[in-house]
Amino acid sequence: MKTKFKNMIAVLIMLALVATFALTGCAKEEAATPVAVAADSTDSPFVGDPSETYYMCVMVSGVEYWFPVYEMMKQAGQQLGVKTVYTGTPEYDVNKQLAVFEQILAKKPAGILLHPMNPDAFIEPINRAAEMGIPVVTFAADSPNSKRVSYITSDNVREGEFAADAIAADMGEKGEVAVLENPGQDNHDLRIKAFINRIETKYPDMEVVARAATNQDPNKAYQALMTIAQAHPNLGGVFMPEASSGMGAAQAAVELDTGIRVMCCDINAKVLDMIKAGEFFGAINPNQGTQGYYGMLMLYLAAHSEMIDPMNDWSQAGFNPMGMPFVDNGLAVVTAENADFFYWDKYLEKRGTKGINE
Repeated sequence: MKTKFKNMIAVLIMLALVATFALTGCAKEEAATPVAVAADSTDSPFVGDPSETYYMCVMVSGVEYWFPVYEMMKQAGQQLGVKTVYTGTPEYDVNKQLAVFEQILAKKPAGILLHPMNPDAFIEPINRAAEMGIPVVTFAADSPNSKRVSYITSDNVREGEFAADAIAADMGEKGEVAVLENPGQDNHDLRIKAFINRIETKYPDMEVVARAATNQDPNKAYQALMTIAQAHPNLGGVFMPEASSGMGAAQAAVELDTGIRVMCCDINAKVLDMIKAGEFFGAINPNQGTQGYYGMLMLYLAAHSEMIDPMNDWSQAGFNPMGMPFVDNGLAVVTAENADFFYWDKYLEKRGTKGINE
């Protein structure tokens, strides 16, 4: 089953761009130097200067989740005739991601598509970027108290609710469930809170009997589920907000062999393989490509805000007229029936590209 949510404003932006995009561009991975792109000669404001460079900044940069985001950011950049660069830190370390962000600022980019590991830690750097005239659009996770221009994500509350509904339906709306969590990351906290609230308010014959912080560590998730299952032998389901913990929990569920339904947000090839094998109940997956494509369009418009003159006080108040507080990129529920559509290698083969490596 797949459910998608579209943001009407973003769709209108896309339609406006279709007739005017140029078709050349480039993309490079972390340490690589971006290659210049020649844009078609045109007076269209939707053809950028080939010297413009837009960066994507993440943490745990080897995680597969980011790759489709960048793939479509790259495509939008190619169509606009500007350069895009994929970068970040391989560690799950907010200080190291902040250091990468500072390095990007030093290059004076045209804009930054950012997944902030921690919302508060990025307030000052994002605000400083705004003062430098460098727009920042956040995706998947936000820094809402900063001066970021826009935020694009799937609705994290809806993700948690969809997961709760799917597990509850399969359990006959009765029984015990648990959550494994990653406290402190904004989007993960929202998913867990929504899942628990949905169970507590919609399913009176169900109970969340345990919570454990596994912090995206599959080994911790494995041990946590083993411990929870021992204390609650009737446990029927467990939800976690990301895929790494999901893999460890699913392995524990296989070994326990008591029918525990494991459901996570996000996917990778291992999760997909386990879903198809019946070892993993399912996953809620944001439409990552939409995040990247619309994220790049919003960055471009934020960098070229002279194109936009809404009927409000933006010029007096001093904010970017592009500002869109929230754009929903939609989500999909991944099961054994549709898992084949979500493999990264098949996606790249279909598109004929090398992803972040070109």
